[in-house]
Amino acid sequence: MATDYDEVRSDVKESQDNSLQALQSANAPDARSVVRELDEADAFDDAISPGGEFVAEELVVQVIPQAQDEFTCYSCFLVRHRSQVAREKNGHAYCVECEG
Repeated sequence: MATDYDEVRSDVKESQDNSLQALQSANAPDARSVVRELDEADAFDDAISPGGEFVAEELVVQVIPQAQDEFTCYSCFLVRHRSQVAREKNGHAYCVECEG
């Protein structure tokens, strides 16, 4: 009697079918419920600081205008003193660090 070694054994086939049925019958969340949960979590995270406390205050930052002896580097966008100008081209100034 010849034996076909490529054929799946009956005990292996039964375990594969059982595991497939178990996966199909499991209560897996659908895509909508996952998106809804993520949206709710994001909305809740916006109101909480990293320490877990609710923050209800605004940050106040004083903006100081650029002085006459300062320039903004066109490459790194940092405000620097005029003594750090390496070159000016087409009305844009570049600092020593960006040119060096």
